[in-house]
Amino acid sequence: MRLKILAALLALGVAGTAQAQQKTEMKLAYFVGDQHAMSQWLIKWSEGLEKGSGGRIAVKRFPSAQMGPTPGHYDFARTGQADVSWFLHGGTPGRFPLTEIINLPFMVGSSEIGTKVLNDSQLRAKYLDAEHKGIKVLMLFTHQPGGPHTTKKAIRNLDDFKGLRLRFASPTVRDLVQALGATPVGVPPTEIAEQLQKGTIDGAFMDYGGVGIAFKLGGTIKYSTELYAYVTSFGLGMNEDFWNKLPADLKKLVTDSVTGKEAEVGQAWDSLDVPGKKAVMDGGGEGIRFPAAEMAKVRKIGADVSEAKVKEYEAKGMPARALYNEMRALSEKHSKTSKNFWN
Repeated sequence: MRLKILAALLALGVAGTAQAQQKTEMKLAYFVGDQHAMSQWLIKWSEGLEKGSGGRIAVKRFPSAQMGPTPGHYDFARTGQADVSWFLHGGTPGRFPLTEIINLPFMVGSSEIGTKVLNDSQLRAKYLDAEHKGIKVLMLFTHQPGGPHTTKKAIRNLDDFKGLRLRFASPTVRDLVQALGATPVGVPPTEIAEQLQKGTIDGAFMDYGGVGIAFKLGGTIKYSTELYAYVTSFGLGMNEDFWNKLPADLKKLVTDSVTGKEAEVGQAWDSLDVPGKKAVMDGGGEGIRFPAAEMAKVRKIGADVSEAKVKEYEAKGMPARALYNEMRALSEKHSKTSKNFWN
């Protein structure tokens, strides 16, 4: 009898050891190349999971939209085609209306502020997580504030927007581009360089990090008007079934890997502004700042765009006003201890 008990215990121990050592492949999809700052963070993050799990998690990365076009990345995680994906909220217009309120003009003055606002636990629980159905939200992000970058015509005042076709990244940015007098054009990130070179678009609303580093548009972009007017939001999400199948210790590892990382990620984005600008200037570009009076007009237009969007969402029964006010309050709070491009 004693031998049978020992044999059973030994069998359980062997099974437990085998389970502990069993590898879980995690397919990670993102739509930009590995030179992008967010890609670098994702690589570092995924390597940390591999190391922290003792090799039990093995990450297979799919950069540069290898898994499919940018608009599909949210659904890749939702359906399980990817286990984790980094996605652009504006890639599927109208799907994340409340989350995209962060993209309204002059809402936040840096990626650090924007990322802290979006990951506020009460804000997430009250408003944002419900929009991300079918995935476990690991973290939400914004890039550093951006403005218009053009190939042939400089934008030195509001009148210069007229007649320009400018790429936008989200519906709220689209509304700003239109209000400034330009024609907004939707172009996936992977096609921006080609469309600029063909002349299909005259420029793009983007941050310096995207222009100079991520998409290497130095030499193509000739004029950069430094409005620092908006941010674009992104998310990192995990397939719910994949999450549910992880053992408790690996769930804790994943949770710990994204907890309290808002400043780290935001500062990484914001740090791209200087080298991104340098890459554009080295390619023959020119940085342009609006006079104070002209900038005041831009801010007024931005405020009007924000008010119109809030009213539009309220008319559809969304708690847009309350969320807008809470985001503004959080933005002001975090601006006191974070990088702020408006200072």
